[in-house]
Amino acid sequence: MNLVDYPPSLSLAQLPTPLQPLDRLRKKTGGPRIWIKRDDLTGCATSGNKIRKLEFTLANALAQGCDTVITCGGIQSNHCRTTALLGAQLGLTVHLVLRGEKRGEKRGENPNEPADGNLLLDELAGAHISYYAPVDYQRNLEELMVQWLRHYEDQGRKVCLIPTGASDGIGVWGYIRCCEELAADFLQHDIKPRHIISATGSGGTQAGLTAGNVLHELSAEVWGINVCDDENYFLQKVRADLRDWQQRYNQSLNVDELDIHVIDGYVGPGYAKATKDIFQTIRLLAKLEGILLDPVYSGKAFHGLLEEIKKGRFSDSDDIVFIHTGGLFGLLAQRTELDLSRNETC
Repeated sequence: MNLVDYPPSLSLAQLPTPLQPLDRLRKKTGGPRIWIKRDDLTGCATSGNKIRKLEFTLANALAQGCDTVITCGGIQSNHCRTTALLGAQLGLTVHLVLRGEKRGEKRGENPNEPADGNLLLDELAGAHISYYAPVDYQRNLEELMVQWLRHYEDQGRKVCLIPTGASDGIGVWGYIRCCEELAADFLQHDIKPRHIISATGSGGTQAGLTAGNVLHELSAEVWGINVCDDENYFLQKVRADLRDWQQRYNQSLNVDELDIHVIDGYVGPGYAKATKDIFQTIRLLAKLEGILLDPVYSGKAFHGLLEEIKKGRFSDSDDIVFIHTGGLFGLLAQRTELDLSRNETC
């Protein structure tokens, strides 16, 4: 039974995605049974969690008559790559405001060196790209977005501004609907998972899972493992996205009473910077299960999950669902860090 009345959306993702157990990993490491929701399979070049949110965000943009989309993120942003490709698919002009330096701006770099990872696909999709030093980006992002908004409006364009990760009250719908899929998955596999866990980097996926868990009566605890900032930041950000969702759509769910859980301690040196143990976890899952994690989001979060299991946070009798949020192209951009010469045996 459909318990939720969704707003209009586009059919852009390949859904439903599989839910599969990591039995070989469990045999090696012990602990609870981990199931992985394969949202890395939501598309080919558009793979990952962002497409679920953008199905609602871009539907809203088109309904308003927008012909131009402006969004933002890091140089290797999965969200920006997905937006660029979907914009091309829908005939929209896409402008990306990126945090980081353009190729060739660092001393010793070759400006003619081709882009890599997500940035390569941004360029291939024809997105307009503006680069800003991290300090300028952090301090002035809102002003930069408005500056480009006015630039296109002066040309007679109708512009949609999409926040980082499409994480706002509109994007929340993506993972509310994912919870409907999870409910069907749980029936199919005859399981009642106690915990649902994902990486949290802009908060929208966790917000959608938190609301969807209640709306679709999954009776699980939703956890976000933060890959940047800290626990307090995401407690506030997830709640803010949920309040935005509630107000935009006049929802009766009392979002101030929802429990928000964040597992801190796995950010490491910073956003998009992974330590050797995270790359070891990435190699381990690839060899045991043929599943590829990334060092920015899914790899950090999955490593954190395994460490928390060792610490006893989760019971061995529990079923745990890990949401794979994609990120393959970000892995390719950091491939030199994988140290495949180590070649551990499983």
